[in-house]
Amino acid sequence: MESLFDSAAEEAHRGQEPLAVRMRPRSLEEVIGQRHLLGPGTPLRRLVEGDAPMSLFLWGPPGTGKTTLAYVVAGATKRRFVEISAVSAGVKDVRAAIDQARRELGMTGRQTVLFVDEVHRFNKAQQDALLPAVENRWVTFIGATTENPFFSVISPLLSRSLLLTLEPLAEDDVRAVLERAVADPRGLGGRVTLHPDALDQLVRLAGGDARRSLTYLEAAAMLADGATAEVTVEVVEKAVDKAAVRYDRQGDQHYDVVSAFIKSMRGSDADAALHYLARMVEAGEDPRFIARRIVIFASEDVGMADPTCLQVAVAAAQAVEFIGLPEGRINLAQAVIHCALAPKSNAVVKAIGAASDDVRRGMVGRVPGHLRDAHYAGAKKLGHGKGYQYPHDFEHGLVRQDYAPEELRERRYYEPTTHGAEARFAERWAKIRSFLRGG
Repeated sequence: MESLFDSAAEEAHRGQEPLAVRMRPRSLEEVIGQRHLLGPGTPLRRLVEGDAPMSLFLWGPPGTGKTTLAYVVAGATKRRFVEISAVSAGVKDVRAAIDQARRELGMTGRQTVLFVDEVHRFNKAQQDALLPAVENRWVTFIGATTENPFFSVISPLLSRSLLLTLEPLAEDDVRAVLERAVADPRGLGGRVTLHPDALDQLVRLAGGDARRSLTYLEAAAMLADGATAEVTVEVVEKAVDKAAVRYDRQGDQHYDVVSAFIKSMRGSDADAALHYLARMVEAGEDPRFIARRIVIFASEDVGMADPTCLQVAVAAAQAVEFIGLPEGRINLAQAVIHCALAPKSNAVVKAIGAASDDVRRGMVGRVPGHLRDAHYAGAKKLGHGKGYQYPHDFEHGLVRQDYAPEELRERRYYEPTTHGAEARFAERWAKIRSFLRGG
């Protein structure tokens, strides 16, 4: 039986809970973000409204609402909520939780939500222990993971569960989370005011992580003093121990820093390029935007002088998409260093630019008859493909025949440099071009 002392202790504890815990949504309507999971008819909505047992895996970056959604499901369906951390729990703890859930179900008919945080940290034996409960629906199992469950979760458990992917919160969503926390009685209750610049800074620092944004806000609110109790950028800097990077993603700083970033790589200054990379990352720039700029640079400014540069840039872009920040900045840095130190050539961008200019001016010409498609019925009657010589049938895989339209046979587009690996391509292209043009 619960005593008055228990109630008082619980009330005291509630007052000491972190802001992120106090502001945890109590219903689906209070959840901010993840609209793709919360709309009418979605599995999560059906689970809550239909009160049907179901097992879920919630996969997404930290601070996107995995624990929150588990609490909401339990609260909205009036089920017991049991939380286990895969960091500290073992098979014994899992089985004990399942046994208790079965007893509760048998005695009262009340179902249990078994929430396993960091479920990817469970080994195979620990995950196997969950299988009977999931298969027989003794519990509504919800597993939260920041790792790809296809690599970290056993297939029998994954096949019996629904996988829902959570996305990092958009800036507007994080802003809404912060504004609600300032005003809501559960949060700061209007005891402080939040300067617009400080709000923008907190949104940038959060990086799509709602929990982080509330942790920073709580720390800043403790330092805010004076008659207005205003949280300013300076207060945020002191609280988070991180200087605000003056960087407006829609303003001059965005374009100036990106421009300096590209020009530093083009100028082969790896140190300067890394500085601007760090500036963008610390200011909350979308890492996918940075990765796209590096991929473009790899062909536009390095090109055939180092063909591996594009491979590294694309690999970095894929790595960022796969693991996100903060670790993804290491992949970006590797690509930046590779691009900065690579020999440079803009021959590729000049070549496609010159070719495009001719096309825009109407210099297109007719495709030579021997190069036209001859695979459909009637093509041969039109003379398509007649006289075409298959290069693989000739020495060195080369045969002299016309490839460009007649009007463009003497046009030159690709003019390679002698920088880096492009010197080899320049020598080979000169020989091939001379042979094909009859030199």
